[in-house]
Amino acid sequence: MLSITTPESHVYPWYVRVFFWNQKRRYGAILEPARLWGRTPKVFAALALLYGALDRRSSPLEPSLRTLITVRVSQINWCSFCVDVNAATALKRDISEAKLLAVASFADSPLFSEREKAALTYAESMTHSDQRSSGEVFTTLRRHFSDDAIIELTALISFQNLSSKFNAALQVPPQGFCALSPVLSQESASS
Repeated sequence: MLSITTPESHVYPWYVRVFFWNQKRRYGAILEPARLWGRTPKVFAALALLYGALDRRSSPLEPSLRTLITVRVSQINWCSFCVDVNAATALKRDISEAKLLAVASFADSPLFSEREKAALTYAESMTHSDQRSSGEVFTTLRRHFSDDAIIELTALISFQNLSSKFNAALQVPPQGFCALSPVLSQESASS
């Protein structure tokens, strides 16, 4: 149950409604986090622009890697909504169910490339508040990513932490995009 709900009668500015229209076209529904963020329209607009910049075709990070990162960060932050929507995106981006189900245990899985493992290790070190990215983590990253790609990877991980912590704090429930998401959320509990 949401700790804050938005009444159906809430009036959003035109530019937020345009974003909702696009979201409904893409997902078949307006996402609950968008309704919540939309209550602060200027912040929402900035957030939407940032997400668009990070999830662009010309990114130095391939779409499948970006999606694996968002799933793992969402698991760590206990964001069931984010796991749901990002898992659905993963399947659309041709990430196998087996690989998706192994995200929480990527370090020991042969399903992940060394590049993916380096990025996911970095994501975990940034996301766990009691950890810090070590020199070894950074050295491994540099074997697989340029400095510009590392900066973008850092921005993506930071954005997903913002998003998943926002949604988890407000207890935004999953919207049923991916049947695997409850299993994926349980996987994070064992990590």
